[in-house]
Amino acid sequence: MKIVALYNIKGGVGKTAAAVNLAYLAAQDGAPTLICDLDPQSCASFYFRIRGRRSFGSKKFLRGGRHIENNIRGTDFDNLDLLPAKLSFRKMDLALCGFKQSRKRLRRLFRPFEDAYDYVFLDCPPSIGLLSENVFFAADLILVPLIPTTLSVRTYDRLLRFFRENELDRSKIRAFFSMVERRKKMHLEFLEKMQTQSDHCCSTFIPCSSDVERMGIYRQPVARFKPSSSATAAYEYLWAEIKRSL
Repeated sequence: MKIVALYNIKGGVGKTAAAVNLAYLAAQDGAPTLICDLDPQSCASFYFRIRGRRSFGSKKFLRGGRHIENNIRGTDFDNLDLLPAKLSFRKMDLALCGFKQSRKRLRRLFRPFEDAYDYVFLDCPPSIGLLSENVFFAADLILVPLIPTTLSVRTYDRLLRFFRENELDRSKIRAFFSMVERRKKMHLEFLEKMQTQSDHCCSTFIPCSSDVERMGIYRQPVARFKPSSSATAAYEYLWAEIKRSL
């Protein structure tokens, strides 16, 4: 089982859209796949039309075992399950403080599912804290979506610095650009600079596309409702690149 985290300190960078589409494509390959919605905004859960049980919250999630197993839901798509988020997940950092070796709790929670799933995708909240550190330890690959702007790239540099200062494994990190507008000279300049100067940047980028925005209307992966879209092709290329990394 490989754990792939979609993470960025900054919000609004196309993280959830990527998590949903990549998980869908993994499942379409025939691989049993779980997408775990860790964001209290529950956007991934919304896309799949699934709500978590009222009694399920951050404390029960962190207890693991049957509490997680009983709350996993099948989606409308073969080989793809979802563990929905709840608003109480906003208290996850606080709840984690009560556990020994709290930075490694998340990895332990998914061990019982190693034989059930080939891939687990984590849709992570835009923050940096104890939950984020759990993600850093648990994930086999940390995908960081970036918008080709100064502030977005700056937050990525701060993430790399955090890994370096805390002696974490930076080889897990792979950045990719999303919401790219090829008509904008600055976007093209950022693409060229990152892809030539960084060993951690994917060659595939996700274009700015109204089809991705329509995911909220259709409540499906764009690869499902618009398979001919340029965004679908980009996610397919990105997934192929990620599989090679794994």
